[in-house]
Amino acid sequence: MFYALAAGRIDTDGYTYEHILKDIQTLNEWAKEGRLDTTAISVHAYAYVAGNYAVLTHGASMGGADYGPLVVARSAARPQELRGKKIAVPGLLTSAYLALRLRVGEFEPEVMPFDRIMEAVASGRSDFGLLIHEGQLTHAELGLSAILNLGTWWHESTGLPLPLGVNAIRRSLSPDVKKLASRHLRESIEYGLAHRQEALEWALRYARGMKTETADAFVGMYVNDRTVDLGTDGRESIQLFLDRAAREGFIPDVGRVEFVS
Repeated sequence: MFYALAAGRIDTDGYTYEHILKDIQTLNEWAKEGRLDTTAISVHAYAYVAGNYAVLTHGASMGGADYGPLVVARSAARPQELRGKKIAVPGLLTSAYLALRLRVGEFEPEVMPFDRIMEAVASGRSDFGLLIHEGQLTHAELGLSAILNLGTWWHESTGLPLPLGVNAIRRSLSPDVKKLASRHLRESIEYGLAHRQEALEWALRYARGMKTETADAFVGMYVNDRTVDLGTDGRESIQLFLDRAAREGFIPDVGRVEFVS
């Protein structure tokens, strides 16, 4: 998504973008502190920063009918067996964690870095793990079984894509700056999709040793036409996700989500 911005492949109208690479849980916490002008955050975290940030319509990551965050275990189990159990999760502000609460109800979260969860389950340190990154594709290599696909569950329940990550922008910036930032981000995503191999090779520098074919498949899931623009159903799904979670008492009620495009 950010390759063209980072590599100077598009005109940014004299504005400079400083790229700060952090895991999503850190960015969620930073958003609560209002540190950055524009930032990737979990849709879940938006409930706690809506007073300071609006949602950009470009750069979202959405689950689909057959893909999304996975709960895995060393042996097969039914989703209803997860209630009340200890589950390794990648952060309490991640959208995957909130989606799991909506699906399962109460359980005991065990927070750990996202890239250690598969190993924790495979070694027996954790009985269940919630995967938000490439482990969705590679968990079987460690002998793990998928117990619940949250993207599939949400799509079957609502007919909509599961909202996971979005880019947010500080509300206090001028309308012109917000619109420019939105345009720059959209153009960067479009450039990356149009120059896929070039952008993928750049991204692999940050991919924790991921195989090229795995990275390519993962990008195909989460960087696509819906990433270029949320569309009507993407916006609807974000609003529904936050509204449902608020009704359950899991998050504050944010009212109408403000989108910038």
